[in-house]
Amino acid sequence: MKKLFTEDGKSFEIKINKNLYSKNSELADKNLETLNKHNIHAIDILGSIGSGKTSIIQQLVTSLNKKYRIAVIAGDLTTTIDADRIKNRGAKVLQINTEGGCHLDANLVRNGMEALDLSSLDLILVENVGNLICPSGFPVGTHQRIVIVSTTEGPYMIVKHPYIFQNATVAVINKKDLAEAMEVDLKQFQDDAIKVCPGIKTVFTNARTGEGVPELIQALKLKEK
Repeated sequence: MKKLFTEDGKSFEIKINKNLYSKNSELADKNLETLNKHNIHAIDILGSIGSGKTSIIQQLVTSLNKKYRIAVIAGDLTTTIDADRIKNRGAKVLQINTEGGCHLDANLVRNGMEALDLSSLDLILVENVGNLICPSGFPVGTHQRIVIVSTTEGPYMIVKHPYIFQNATVAVINKKDLAEAMEVDLKQFQDDAIKVCPGIKTVFTNARTGEGVPELIQALKLKEK
């Protein structure tokens, strides 16, 4: 596959490695087969650094850990900070450090799944590496994909990153309490998400307080305690 970029009237042709994406898609399908075999539901959670991914996961685990046996696969460049924050909420946590890689891929998640006792789980939450660009073309083999944006990132995050939303089932607009201070229109956020991905569900949250988390759980068709 080739992509054409134009700058100052000049054209640049860039070759994209088909095999890389194809191999990842094959592994993602195998991951999904494995999850279905063990009756495990899995959700890929994406968002920029600071959007509130870890806080949302903490709230989900707190609300769901009496109903589901939960594991979190936490992807990060080098640290275990996010994983450590989740552990005390009642979920098993497996840290994957990408050592500079900007996203999780199906192979990394498969390695993580092999390190877990799948027979003891009902739900796996995958916290992808913090950005809205690299993970878009790399499904990891989950049933659903959540993309989180926050009002503090400015009003154009969805418009500027449409590809990450095209395969998402739920768009979470976090830090709703700061929308007025940031001069951000929440309705516009919602409209942008639906325009990029018609049929996507949108949820407004304040991850610090848990506001909107019951609505997110409902959008994911999960059941609380």
